[in-house]
Amino acid sequence: MTGAYDDRDGYIWMNGTLVPWRDAKVHVLTHAMHYASSVFEGERCYSGKIFKSREHSARLIESARLLDMQLPYSVDEIEAAKYAMLEANGWTDAYVRAVAWRGAGPDMGVSAARNPVCLAVAGWEWGAYYGDAKWQGAKLDIAKWKRPSPETIPTAAKAAGLYMICTMSKHAAEAKGCSDALFMDYRGYVAEATGANVFFVKDGVVHTPKADAFLNGITRQTVIAMLGDMGIEVVERHIMPEELSGFSDCWLTGTAAEVTPVGQIGDFHFQVGELTKKVSDSYEALVRR
Repeated sequence: MTGAYDDRDGYIWMNGTLVPWRDAKVHVLTHAMHYASSVFEGERCYSGKIFKSREHSARLIESARLLDMQLPYSVDEIEAAKYAMLEANGWTDAYVRAVAWRGAGPDMGVSAARNPVCLAVAGWEWGAYYGDAKWQGAKLDIAKWKRPSPETIPTAAKAAGLYMICTMSKHAAEAKGCSDALFMDYRGYVAEATGANVFFVKDGVVHTPKADAFLNGITRQTVIAMLGDMGIEVVERHIMPEELSGFSDCWLTGTAAEVTPVGQIGDFHFQVGELTKKVSDSYEALVRR
């Protein structure tokens, strides 16, 4: 499937019905377009099975709740919608995007409690998120923006508004020839990339930022558990940016990113070492089990 994302063949599940791709539209006065009242999930389907599917559906409902939206669908109903969309498009390997938002209704201001909460499930066939960096090691810029405090926004929600600085930072990174950008948080600690969590290796021990100001990714949690099963120590802690010079390896995790090695962040360089390769290979095997 190629072409603009609004001009393709296929089907999108939307508010309970499979509709032709080009007909999956919302009104320009949709509340989410003006006030960012939207949450979403990104998932991958491997050989007909969506990895951690129910966990993603549950997180979508929780993200909506954190934004004061009551999603009118249960986990089971969201699951059925995802697989109906995949079947309608004839896909067994695909990226799945579920998105919920406040639609158009009687309110068109900051307050919109009377507007309906909508849900759509789309998908597309997507290869490696970082292209050749999947094997060679991605190059990251260091973003000028910082991840906000949990006192300013519900950072535990996968909310569309939280990605505004991600788009800006990724554009700036790409202009410098980088694949992505690394954020610090509001305190100056290392946080995450624009759409992926980050891990580091030092003397055989894995270090990863404590997820207290950014989304605790499902892939992140999966990799931490996988490392534990391998008998590898994982330390979740606050990491200062000057510590980057002391790490040998680095990788990113995320549904789209999967496990992607990092070769450079700013002026700091990393090897694609044996542990990084092992984690990447183990994750590939796990998602296709």
